[in-house]
Formats: sequence, C-alpha cells, structure tokens
Amino acid sequence: MRLIKSDTHFNFTGQTTLAAVFSAILIIVSLASVAIQQLELGIDFTGGVVVEIGYPEAVDLEQVRSTMASAGYPDAIVQNFGTTRDVLIRLVPKQAETGELDSADISSNLLESIQAESPGAEMRRVEFVGPQIGEELTEKGGLALLFALFGILIYVIFRFHWKLALGSVAALAHDVIITVGVFSLLRIEFDLTVLAALLAVIGYSLNDTIVVFDRIRENFRRMRKAGPREVVNESINQMLARTIMTSGTTLLTLIALFTLGGEVIHAFATALIIGVVVGTYSSIYVASALALRLDITKEDLFPPKEEEAEQHM
Repeated sequence: MRLIKSDTHFNFTGQTTLAAVFSAILIIVSLASVAIQQLELGIDFTGGVVVEIGYPEAVDLEQVRSTMASAGYPDAIVQNFGTTRDVLIRLVPKQAETGELDSADISSNLLESIQAESPGAEMRRVEFVGPQIGEELTEKGGLALLFALFGILIYVIFRFHWKLALGSVAALAHDVIITVGVFSLLRIEFDLTVLAALLAVIGYSLNDTIVVFDRIRENFRRMRKAGPREVVNESINQMLARTIMTSGTTLLTLIALFTLGGEVIHAFATALIIGVVVGTYSSIYVASALALRLDITKEDLFPPKEEEAEQHM
C-alpha cells in the first residue's frame, strides 16, 4: 500500500523533552504571575462605571485626570478611546459606590465637571456593572471554560481514544493558562471580550489538534510496520504545511484587527494572537507528545476485532 509522503521531514518527536521543559517553564511563570499579581480585571468582572466622552478637539489626558480629581474621583482611569478627541473614563468599584448616587447621577456629575472645563464635550455612552453581577460573571466565565474542556474530553474519547483525549485537553489547558499568564504579566485588562477570545482559542486549537489526530489514525492503518513515534512524526510533517498556512493567514487577519481595529478590541485581538501562536505549538508538541508518553498504539485506535473486520471487507 502506498504511503502518503510529506515534503518536510523534521524530527518533531525527537524534541518532546525539550518542548516539555519549555512548556513547563511557561506554565509555572504564568501561574506564578496570576497567583502573585493576579489579573487586571475589567469592569465586567469588578463592577463600576465606564463613561465615554467626546471632545470637539484633541484633549490632554492629564487635564481630564485633573478634572476628575477635582470632581472627587482622583483614581479614575482615563485613556483615549480610538482618537485623541474621544476619552474613556473608568471608575473603580470604590469610586462607583451607589449608596446615595446611582450610575446616572455619577455620569451627570462627571459630565458637569468636564463641561465646566470644555463646554463642547458630550457624553457618548455610560455603562454600569454592579459588584454582584461582576462576581457572577467571573464565576460563570470560569465554569464556561471548564465545561468546554470537559465536553472536548468526552468528544475526543468517543471519536479517538482516551489517550488522545488527555493530550488534546492538556494542550487546550496549556494554551489557556499561558494566554492568561501573558495578560497577567503585561497587566493587560481582562474583560468579557478576552474571555470570549479564550473560548475561541479553545475551538481553534482543538480544530488543529483533531486534524493531526485524524492523520495519525490514518497512518497507523497505512504504516503497519512503523512504530508509534514514527507514525506521529510523519503525521505532523504531513500536516505542517496546512498548519502554517492556516495559522499564518489567521495571524495576518488578527494583526490587522489589532493595528486598525482601535483600542476597544486590542485586548481581544491580543488574546487571539497569543492563542493562535501557542495553540499551533501545542498541537505539535503537547497533544501528540502526551499521547506518545501514554504509549498510544495501533491497537488503541483499531481494536483487533475491528481490524479483522476491515481486512475481510
């Protein structure tokens, strides 16, 4: 039977120990960062008020911060939003307590203070999230990630084998932990758009891993005299061109989104860029490598009875 030949012959399986050490270092650093300095949670999770103000001309952010301090909000987070004429003001939970003032009163007070300095300023939008809602979103977001990983584990067990299932889930957990760790290290705000990006990363990485697993299963049937390590290495080489093309075109789109999409989606695009890079790496060096360490064999994917039935067809 003719075997499928690949144009590349890299010894991926020969580098699994080095890759395991590299991944372990990344995971330890990520977990340590999350544990020590935690995440810079956005208003979606902490609660608070976000006010977007539009100015008729470019405005100095230091002037806006000074105005906020005079209005009784010295720790307000002030940043440009898209252009130098648009300003986003974030009030942390302690500043956004609504014992006597609700979100409408807070935004009105802010606008009055700003218009006293810049009469042409206008309010574009106001968002308010209570602390209780923020806690619920945090809990439900974590559960969403766990349920996604558990569902994927069950799916891969039924489609392939539990050894490959553990490899795929380990790769996905690896991708999520490292992506979250980068956000913690760089102090990038973590909000609901980033959580959505993490779920998208899980789906993207899983798709790449499943394609490799399909080829591994095919090659176990075709390369009857080859060992598991040779089969896995050949399968990864055969899918390398597809992986590079898919990841490359995806990254081009995400880089354009990051550079041209404006500040509002920077965190979302950043999470996806990190996830695509790490996900491509993990589909090669984590998912398949773990399956090899668990001694995946042809008999695991094709039980003797099933193999005999195929030979008599």
